[in-house]
Amino acid sequence: MTTARSLLLAALLIGCAVPALAETVYVSNEKDNTLSIIDGATLTVTETVKVGRRPRGITLSADGKHLYICASDDDTVQVMDLATRKILHDLPSGEDPELFALHPDGKQLFIANEESNVVTVVDVPSRKVAYQVDVGVEPEGMAVSPDGKWAVNTSETTNMVHWIDTEKRSVVDHTLVDARPRYAQFSKDGSRLWVSAEIGGTLSVIDTASRKVAQTIRFKIKGVPQDRIQPVGVKLTDDGRYAFVALGPANHVAVVDAQTFAVKEYLLVGRRVWQLDLSPDQKRLYATNGVSGDVSVIDVESLKVVKSIKTGRYPWGVAVKG
Repeated sequence: MTTARSLLLAALLIGCAVPALAETVYVSNEKDNTLSIIDGATLTVTETVKVGRRPRGITLSADGKHLYICASDDDTVQVMDLATRKILHDLPSGEDPELFALHPDGKQLFIANEESNVVTVVDVPSRKVAYQVDVGVEPEGMAVSPDGKWAVNTSETTNMVHWIDTEKRSVVDHTLVDARPRYAQFSKDGSRLWVSAEIGGTLSVIDTASRKVAQTIRFKIKGVPQDRIQPVGVKLTDDGRYAFVALGPANHVAVVDAQTFAVKEYLLVGRRVWQLDLSPDQKRLYATNGVSGDVSVIDVESLKVVKSIKTGRYPWGVAVKG
């Protein structure tokens, strides 16, 4: 009896030490025209679903029931029902959609159209274009402030952040940043905007109130040529503790102290790390590695890479659902 109880206790302790996570991770594979679906409990790909041509940016609907997919070469945004894994319908997107951001109301989708130098705003319920805004050359990144007042777009060639007043439906200001800005994310309280510059090799922290650059963060990795350090995807923790930055062909994710702006760590991941997303409980960070065709799983508390998961060819976007 004592032995049986000991075995049972040991099993329970093991189970408690490694809790099964219910999250599901969605990854767009740019070269395969597929979506890899990863089970957060086993950290394995459980399903691969065909989608449109050259899927890149992906994001969840406000209610978590649908996934929006930028099918760039089809010039459309696909809407997938996550319960059935079926594409329900397309949304008009403008030319070559790459990245987008959903308004907090869950109804307006702001889409960067790289080829036509505009931002297209789609009314999701009616599936119609609400309006378009002219921005800089080669628009790339999109973000919407938590209060919904601002939508921002980064233009790769103009090297600017364009501030769209969502009530006026027009650009009202611009912020100059370093060369080839890629990704933008607001802090949870909306007071700061973080913008990566791929060719400039920097991360700009912009004060939302003044729309001025308050801090510029630079990166240096021992043994890695400086021109290979190309910041792209950015993800901030809700508690304001960390900013994680994907450094492209440098094959590292930088960990930045979001309060002091100091770089704490460089985490070695797969080849050409591109986009990032956090689990809903903020305990894991998932990073897509395009050239090596895998996803790195990072434990946020220990700041360690704990797993590499093979996906399709050139994984690009990532979205995590609880």
